[in-house]
Amino acid sequence: MSASNPARAASASAIQSHYDVGTAFYRLWLDPSLAYSCALWAPGDTLEAAQRRKLVHHAERSAAHGAARVLEIGCGWGSMMSHLVRECDVKSVVGLTLSADQARHIEQTRDPRVQVRLQSWEEYQPDEPFDAIISIGAFEHFVATGHDSETKVGQYRKFFERCRAWLKPGGQLSLQTICYEDACDADFPQFFTTDVFPESALPQPWEIFKATSRLFETLELRMDREHYLTTLKHWFRNLRAARSAAVELVGSETVDRYEKYLQFSMLGFHARRTNLARLSLRRLDPREAP
Repeated sequence: MSASNPARAASASAIQSHYDVGTAFYRLWLDPSLAYSCALWAPGDTLEAAQRRKLVHHAERSAAHGAARVLEIGCGWGSMMSHLVRECDVKSVVGLTLSADQARHIEQTRDPRVQVRLQSWEEYQPDEPFDAIISIGAFEHFVATGHDSETKVGQYRKFFERCRAWLKPGGQLSLQTICYEDACDADFPQFFTTDVFPESALPQPWEIFKATSRLFETLELRMDREHYLTTLKHWFRNLRAARSAAVELVGSETVDRYEKYLQFSMLGFHARRTNLARLSLRRLDPREAP
């Protein structure tokens, strides 16, 4: 597909097909905070500790501590938002999600410092700028499959242009995404794009950097492939251990599909087909642009 056919992020229905299986189902195999993205591991960590370490990392890399306003793009079930207001003295957090289940779960906390919007970044228009932006595990859904690199970069650049416009001068963006390593769309079974993550293609690392050119300075890049492999192993073991309860909730066909998806994902990271990128980016102001 050429650049004359502009890309769009995955639709709400595509996102909901995966994330709205039911919060009770995810609770069986994720950690208690319902963090559904790669953890940050240290020796001896439990899954819960490694997921908390990930939250600390993104709070630090976005310079969110003590901020008045923080935006999270793709807020999941709210673990990052909760961490920011409870442990980082953030006064107000806005979270964007396309999952109705996730939005309901966050709204049930009834914390006035936390606002969740059932809205994509393409539709969102803030009333005032933010001190920091965090996006964990959402970038993977920003371009559908079937587009060439030029088109993908164009869509990614729209995202970074909006993030830059929404940040105060010098503000930082902490981004986490799965990316291709030694692979491309064609190397993966259609199972991923039909049964697991419809309308979602992974970025190549160079596509991300090209899309940030003259918009953001890269402060830090971590490639944590092994961290995601470890996270997936924990999720898979948890789901297997809770299989009977999971089948009661969502049926054997859905459980089989998720077990297959976790196994295929482990294989991709083990074989170095996929990787996990964590980037800290600082907004470039006009006087700093080359």
